[in-house]
Amino acid sequence: MLKHVVFFKFKKDAPDSAIAEVEKELGGLPSAIPEIREFVFGRDVIHSERSYDLALVSSFDGMDELNRYQVHPAHKAVVVKIRAIAESILAVDFYY
Repeated sequence: MLKHVVFFKFKKDAPDSAIAEVEKELGGLPSAIPEIREFVFGRDVIHSERSYDLALVSSFDGMDELNRYQVHPAHKAVVVKIRAIAESILAVDFYY
């Protein structure tokens, strides 16, 4: 299995409504993209100096499935919205 972990830091002026819209669209991805095996995300609750604002953890059978997920139209649509409000995005992908 391939684990895909992404951290998002939002711009200081990102409206909460835009973040909520991203969360809503993220929540719809598992039903739209059959390659997803696991998909959880949530906002940070600690709010420390080193914290990012939102994390996403997903699993795929392998690299081919992750690649199909990344080019899926539903995923690409969410990415456009995230990039509009994100200051920084970090990702790590690893097999387990």
